[in-house]
Amino acid sequence: MAISKAFFSSSLHPSLHYSPSRPTTVSLHFPFPFPFSAAPSRNLRLRCDAADSKPTVLIAEKLSDSGLDLLRDSADVDCSYGLSPDQLAAKIASCDALIVRSGTKVSREVFEAAKGRLKVVGRAGVGIDNVDLQAATEFGCLVVNAPTANTVAAAEHGIALLTSMARNVAQADASVKAGKWQRNKYVGVSLVGKTLAVMGFGKVGSEVARRARGLGMHVIAHDPYAPAERARALGVELVSFDDAIATADFISLHMPLTPTTDKMFNDETFARMKRGVRIINVARGGVIDEDALVRALDNGQVAQAALDVFTEEPPAKDSKLVLHERVIVTPHLGASTVEAQEGVAIEIAEAVVGALNGELASTAVNAPMVPPEVLSELAPYVILAEKLGRLAVQLVAGESGIKGAKVVYTSSRDPEDLDTRLLRAMVTKGIVEPISSSFVNIVNADYIAKQRGLNFAEERIKREQNGLNGTPVNSIQVQIPHVGSLFASAVTDAGDIQVEGKVRDGVPHLTKIGSYAVDVSLEGNLILCRQVDQPGMIGKVGGILASQNINVSFMSVGRTFRGKQAIMAIGVDEEPNKETLEKIGTIPAIEEFVFLKL
Repeated sequence: MAISKAFFSSSLHPSLHYSPSRPTTVSLHFPFPFPFSAAPSRNLRLRCDAADSKPTVLIAEKLSDSGLDLLRDSADVDCSYGLSPDQLAAKIASCDALIVRSGTKVSREVFEAAKGRLKVVGRAGVGIDNVDLQAATEFGCLVVNAPTANTVAAAEHGIALLTSMARNVAQADASVKAGKWQRNKYVGVSLVGKTLAVMGFGKVGSEVARRARGLGMHVIAHDPYAPAERARALGVELVSFDDAIATADFISLHMPLTPTTDKMFNDETFARMKRGVRIINVARGGVIDEDALVRALDNGQVAQAALDVFTEEPPAKDSKLVLHERVIVTPHLGASTVEAQEGVAIEIAEAVVGALNGELASTAVNAPMVPPEVLSELAPYVILAEKLGRLAVQLVAGESGIKGAKVVYTSSRDPEDLDTRLLRAMVTKGIVEPISSSFVNIVNADYIAKQRGLNFAEERIKREQNGLNGTPVNSIQVQIPHVGSLFASAVTDAGDIQVEGKVRDGVPHLTKIGSYAVDVSLEGNLILCRQVDQPGMIGKVGGILASQNINVSFMSVGRTFRGKQAIMAIGVDEEPNKETLEKIGTIPAIEEFVFLKL
């Protein structure tokens, strides 16, 4: 019997927006930053209005000389550091591009003050929390970042914190400088033979694992998307989240801050760890509940912590966590090496120059190229594609490494007449984004999939259906091959997780899961149950939900043969608590079930 906690939830309500003041731009706006624009040439052009003069690039935070030199070859560069919000708004109207780090907030007011001239915002680094992506999209401004240049620097800093913490370097240093000589107080622990759990096996996590292996540590990792082959090549074992935190002597965090990972490490999580565990965080401060960490340090559940990032930066001067005697801290130095700063400057400068020349970088966060007529007719299928991706990935067992997916489209049109780039990008978005800091769109979907070692295949099948010849897509099927599943009924005889859906009256529907036919509106939350096909099952489950004041929005049952097995799909408006789900699981005729957020 499986209970799956959802990765995250989303409610998508798109609207097609046309801006008369900029007649060459059509955008489909969603609550999340996934924009699409198209110029008549099918290429997004971001050139300055004054074609005969150089564009102006405003550098709001310090950038290394190598990046500045590259920019000066193509643009007039204005280095104005430490601008107040009002000063930035006053200058931006005369600028075609803006480059910032994490200290400058690029708000809606900045885009409004630019009056349409600002063509590109470059974030010299990975995170873009300080840029209002929705506003950037609405004002037709491209946003690019520099996600690769600081990988080694961040990994090295993680190892530096790991070793410093294990040997009490920071505390011993402060003690000696205070005139003390306390050798017995600062006895450390050896790393050889200890288990390190790397939570998030992307670029930085992989590099940390590589270096930790060199220190003689046994390395395990948790990342639902990490290919098992890549982990094995580094001598790393992929395990479930629960196994990772329960067996590790050291835990190094390398996951992004998303709705799923926000305060993922809390009182409950710490209680499930091995007593005396040591924690390193060079990822994002918000993944740790800092008050809970203080409690875990005080009661000895966590022996030590080494932190480079915090929920609020800088943290309060009287922060109990920062001042704790068994915590070592650094002021977000993960990317702070000469080499990393040089690399970030070059990477962001190249992306900004390319954008000003009408090119689209692989690091574009919100850049689209979809003809408006294609966008308009595919709008409802865009939602279906992403939700099928989200649904499929939630069914994957945590210890399985996803190697890729296959998307099968049936259409009454000839395969060459069906433009599926947008739909493939949305399936990629649904599969990748839940535990990633990447913003996936039609421009960067293939790039992000490749970076994560995911192979996406497509198949277009022409199938005539009565009354549907005018629709671009009849059905979309998402297959994730050769992975374990939290819901065995979703797995086909070939060993693939398979979900299929259609659009009916503009609403996406789940029509098949595994080999079972269902009819489920993909809205809200979903409970899937495999049961013995017998009378009264709907009433039993409905009664349990009703007793907890949980409203059922729809219910559908699909079965193989009468009296054999059936799949019951129940849509609920509210999220049931753990006790309610456990009650459903105690019904004798229910063989397995899973809870999903759509």
